[in-house]
Amino acid sequence: MKKEITYKEAYTKLEALVEELENGDIALEQLANKIKEAKDWIAICEKKLRKVEKESNQAIQEE
Repeated sequence: MKKEITYKEAYTKLEALVEELENGDIALEQLANKIKEAKDWIAICEKKLRKVEKESNQAIQEE
């Protein structure tokens, strides 16, 4: 069974990738793979944020 990735874990991975890109630490041959990886981390973060937003809105409406 796979452990679900938390928002914090995904965001931390994304931050590390951005830092690598900014520092020029990624070889040109790896760039496309790193961009795809970043896209995946962004998707995870967005999904989790949307879920929290939905739950928050539901809680507010129940008040």
